[in-house]
Order: sequence, then C-alpha cells, then structure tokens
Amino acid sequence: MSIEVKGISKNYGAQKALDAVSFTVNKGEIVGFLGPNGAGKSTLMKILTTYITADEGEAQVNGNDVGIAQKAVQKSVGYLPEHNPLYLDLYVREYLAFNADVYKVNKVRIEEVINLTGLTPEAHKKISALSKGYRQRVGLASALLHDPEVLILDEPTTGLDPNQLVEIRDLIKNIGKDKTVFLSTHIMQEVEAICDRVIIINHGKIVTDKKLKSLVKEDKLEQVIEVEFDIATTAEALQTLPNLTDAKKLAGNNWELTFNAKEDMRPAVFDFAHDNGLKTLQLSLKNKNLETVFREMTKKK
Repeated sequence: MSIEVKGISKNYGAQKALDAVSFTVNKGEIVGFLGPNGAGKSTLMKILTTYITADEGEAQVNGNDVGIAQKAVQKSVGYLPEHNPLYLDLYVREYLAFNADVYKVNKVRIEEVINLTGLTPEAHKKISALSKGYRQRVGLASALLHDPEVLILDEPTTGLDPNQLVEIRDLIKNIGKDKTVFLSTHIMQEVEAICDRVIIINHGKIVTDKKLKSLVKEDKLEQVIEVEFDIATTAEALQTLPNLTDAKKLAGNNWELTFNAKEDMRPAVFDFAHDNGLKTLQLSLKNKNLETVFREMTKKK
C-alpha cells in the first residue's frame, strides 16, 4: 500500500492536534482528507512528508518509515503545501530547472511536466506574472518533477476562481489515473468530483473512513423535503404527515421536512397541502450529499 498510518498522535503544548490516527491508502486511490479548521489535516500531511515528526505512532509512505527513512520518503512523494512556496522573480522554466537540480532529475522532465500540467502557454513568463490558477499549476509541476508515486496536496484549489478550480480539479483527476493522491480541501464538490474515498477527521480523531458512494448513500430511509406553502401552517399541523420525524421552520412559509420512509413522500406533502387548504409554491427532494455528511460528522460536541 502507498500510505500506512498507525496510531499517530501529535501535541502542541496542551493541544492534541492528532489523537491515535490510523488508516491506509492503497496504490492508485484518490482520497479526500476532510475536516474543519484545526482538525489536524495539515499536521498529518506534514508528518507524512517528514516536515515534522509525530509524538507517538508510526507511518510509512511507499514502505518507507517517515521517522527513519526521510530521504526515501521525500523521493517518493510529491507535496504541494497549502501556501504554495514559489520564487516569484524566476521564470517558470527557470524555477522548474532549479527544482530539477534539487531532485537530480533529467532536464527533459521539465518539458514533460509543463505539458502535463497545461503550463505551455505561460511557461515563458515570470511566476509573478501568472494568475493564481497557473501558479498552482507551477506548484503541481514542481511536485511531479521527480515522478513520485504519491501526491500529497494540501488545499490545492485555495483562492481559485470557478474556472481555475475546474481546471485544477480536472488536472488532479487526470494525474490520479497513474498515482496515489491524498488531498485535503474544504470544497465538498471537489471531493465529490474527483475522489474515490473520503476520510473525515474532527478534533484530531478519524470520525469516518469510507468509499464516497457508500458514504452518501447511507441512511437510505431518511428523506428530506423542502417545501414552500402559499400561507402559514404550523409544526403541529404537519405532524399529521405519515413517517414524519422532524419539521424545521425556515424563512417565510418554507419548511424542511424529514421523513423515515422508503417511498417518495412528496405526494403525501401535496395531499397535506390540499387537505389543509394550502398551495405548494415550491417542493424539492434534498438528497443526502457529502456536505450534509460532513456537517453531521463534525458537529461540535
């Protein structure tokens, strides 16, 4: 397997950033590592890339222990930190040539990663003249120079506009066809678009680790319907709806209704409206998605 983490803990004074974290990532997986701010995501990524050491536990990347074989780990990992460190006064090819010397790789590889990351139209420019999206591409190109087996990406799309976000997302997905990708992000759509699996961390502990498809299909009996009536009604009146477990008042005459049922409950809501002299101005079935799962898993205790 590409990444193996066993009982990793890390403290910053009295604060426990990671608390006995364990998981594995198999070769070829694209795994989304999610959690609220301060949950421990960046700390774990820094441990996996040998930037910092753990207080307890052990971790291996491509069979190399991060605490003992740091050089071997660094050779097999491409890392893009949250704040992409670039020399802005260098030209794109100049910056990549500098990093190629550090990695001791053939300069031919520079053109390969420029093509791979879609940098060709901007490769003649200084990095300072590039947009945020292209700067992220430079960071990815640098991380790919030594053709690593594992890519560790910390918030790779931070600060990008919607068009840039889609471009970098597609780039990561394409790269993930040949490599193991472990990435953190706060953008749920990004994970839903490119990841095979999701690991969610909260208060330094893993709270879920599942395939994306199975995670968002859990609680098949739970059904959430958002409805807007033309005039006001009450929670007491809505309790007559079959299989209703919760009725949450929203703005105006809008309600969020939660049911525990296999069958589609929208016809029952229409019937309720008709029987109570109401009209339904809007009605939608809200499918469970990664965002709702994330909120459930990371609620403050």
